[in-house]
Amino acid sequence: MLALSLTAVVAGASLPTTTLVLAVYVGLLVPLAACGRRLGAFLRACARVIWPFALSLVLIQGFFTPGESLLFRLGPFRYTLEGLRVALLFSARLLVGLGAATLLMMIIRPDALMRALVERGLPNQIAYIIITALQIVPTFQARAHAILDAQRARGLETEGTLIVRLRAFVPLVGPLILSSLMQIEERAIALEARAFSRPGPRTSLVALRDSQLQLLLRWALMLGAVAMIAARIFVWGRR
Repeated sequence: MLALSLTAVVAGASLPTTTLVLAVYVGLLVPLAACGRRLGAFLRACARVIWPFALSLVLIQGFFTPGESLLFRLGPFRYTLEGLRVALLFSARLLVGLGAATLLMMIIRPDALMRALVERGLPNQIAYIIITALQIVPTFQARAHAILDAQRARGLETEGTLIVRLRAFVPLVGPLILSSLMQIEERAIALEARAFSRPGPRTSLVALRDSQLQLLLRWALMLGAVAMIAARIFVWGRR
């Protein structure tokens, strides 16, 4: 799954047109989410994350990218077709990149991913940093929802006008930061109790074994990613 996600990110960054980049999302990430029975949650998460970036890109690139094809004017500013195309391409690339990371967090087990990275020679500390980075957004979201539910149970108003929402935000920040600091300390104690920083070889009760098909597929994906990077540099980059 990690190889698939990395290949999708490389394809999104390398392919030259919006249609091809969106084909990676529709043809690779969406079927994977459906196979993992996470399609609805995956699409909702992508929509929530991508729309602010897409909106800002459409506005900024459309008005500030020079071009000959004028779509409309807004005072002294010209909105060009070339700018819209650039905005759509960047938005599609962001969609693929964020979608790949989101799907990776939804489908893969963090302990299995960390074990696989360690088995392939990555130091425990770096593998733990990668897993923590992948889990930080869902962890913060879950903790924020729990704090909001607790504040609502105490009578705090969290729904309504913008002023009401801003007032509800202040009681959320303090408990969120304090609970995050406490969790960091708890994780450090738990890791040391498991001899996380102990040097030398380690053994594990969980052994990950890849089939021959999985191994061939992983190498094919890596070679495909390298080929797309080379094509981006030597073929598409010269157009």
